[in-house]
Amino acid sequence: MLESLGLDMDALAVYRAMFEYPQAEVKQLTERLGWPEERVRTAMDALARLSLLRPSSDVRGAARAVNPEVAFAAMIEAREAEIFERQRELQASRNAVARMVQDYGELRSSQRSGGTEQLIGLDEVRAKIESLTRSARHELVSLVPSGSISAEGIKASRPVNRELLGRGVRMRTVYLASMQNNTATSAHIRWLADLGCEVRTRPALPIRMMIVDRELALVPLDPEEVNSGAMLLRGSGATAALYALFEYIWDIATPWGERPEKSDDGLTGQEREVLRLLGEGHTDEVVARKLGVSVRTCRRITAELSTRLGAVSRFQAGLRAAQEGWLTSRS
Repeated sequence: MLESLGLDMDALAVYRAMFEYPQAEVKQLTERLGWPEERVRTAMDALARLSLLRPSSDVRGAARAVNPEVAFAAMIEAREAEIFERQRELQASRNAVARMVQDYGELRSSQRSGGTEQLIGLDEVRAKIESLTRSARHELVSLVPSGSISAEGIKASRPVNRELLGRGVRMRTVYLASMQNNTATSAHIRWLADLGCEVRTRPALPIRMMIVDRELALVPLDPEEVNSGAMLLRGSGATAALYALFEYIWDIATPWGERPEKSDDGLTGQEREVLRLLGEGHTDEVVARKLGVSVRTCRRITAELSTRLGAVSRFQAGLRAAQEGWLTSRS
């Protein structure tokens, strides 16, 4: 019990011995306690720091134990003052936190407009994603238009996803088909599928989004710069439209692990997306990012398609692809 006052077992044993044998010096204390002299002196130094020893009036250089009624009363009083100050600091911290929470709530309210909430920065978006995932009761669906998931992202999402699927929440996700080319990401998706997550793929996806229980939808503020922030949408109108988009993509997506079939014109879904995006005037860099592949892979696909179409330019390739009906087939 006295350890909270800074008095350890050795110091307490020496203090008691000095009371039982008031005239004992260091040598006698070592004999009675059966300790080395250094251990006794270390304990006496600790007692001196706690003001539990005083110089002897009778023997020069010797020390005597201070009356415990006086010594411990002073120690307890000092300890109580320390605790009181600590409690005062904690109360001040509690008040500061309360003000911060109030300010945060006012800020969040100012960022909300009707059925929307604006989230600024990647950290805030990630925190909201974790919160939404944990709050899901029935279903969570999402589109993930990126070519890979970082090791940090995989590590952070696993406990949340395991808990979600363990509660029986239905989880459906559409990834880019190119994710199957990334070893770490592919292994993570197989892990999700083993837990019960339903996974499909598409060559390209229009937007990153997450929908929880058909009630809340999270979409990026800028689809081209997802790290800038996101918008949380509430209300049946907005979420219903996005959910319908998800269902359309889910219906035409390929189950994870299956090879997508080529259409009658011999094009893969990825090749058709390359033609469509090039026809919209996107650069190789933008097309590659949207498909989750390297720029080199994108240029190789473009060159192969141009050869098949007998085109000598990107513009001519797009024109001939449209004439052949390659851009209208659903795959």
